[in-house]
Amino acid sequence: MGLTGFFLITFLVVHASINGCIWFNDGGETFLFYAHFMGTNVIVHFLEAGLFLGLILHIVDGLLLWKQNRDARPVNYAYNNPGKNSTWYSRSMALLGTLILLFLIIHLNHFWGPNRLAYYTTGEEKNLFQMMQETFESLPVVLLYCAGCFSLFWHLLHGFKSAFQSLGLNHSKYNKAIEIAGIAFSIIVPAIFASMPISMYLHLVH
Repeated sequence: MGLTGFFLITFLVVHASINGCIWFNDGGETFLFYAHFMGTNVIVHFLEAGLFLGLILHIVDGLLLWKQNRDARPVNYAYNNPGKNSTWYSRSMALLGTLILLFLIIHLNHFWGPNRLAYYTTGEEKNLFQMMQETFESLPVVLLYCAGCFSLFWHLLHGFKSAFQSLGLNHSKYNKAIEIAGIAFSIIVPAIFASMPISMYLHLVH
């Protein structure tokens, strides 16, 4: 769970960095340059396959852990105060992960799917920058993306630090730094993702 989590965290950094190129406000030229590289490079395609495998493993691991926790306590406590020892989002990782998965399916249907289909059938990619502009003209879609990013924030808030603990990479000297880094990452990355559709909708990017 920790290894796949780190792998997906790395993907988030790369994805946010490339998408953030829209803020060069050069008509999407810089963004399309890097998007074209990621969409046509053979090595990247192999890494992409690894990404999907890592995502599937992460989901399966999460479901197995959730089941193990359920099986370990088949009968509820007579008195239970979970908020005293844990946060609600740490107890809701399966729910948050499911919401993120549903959002991811929608996101892939908006961009990755049509672009890959066009590339493999015609040899030409779609203009992803133009697709973003058209997709984020709709306020409900923008709000949906913001909700997905909000779910990602809560998921990362627990998952970032948990990944270190799962791999035994925790120590009293570094735990506070890891916690602070996790909070910062959980805020910054989802905020970057959410600000993209908002910027498009408000026509701050062109």
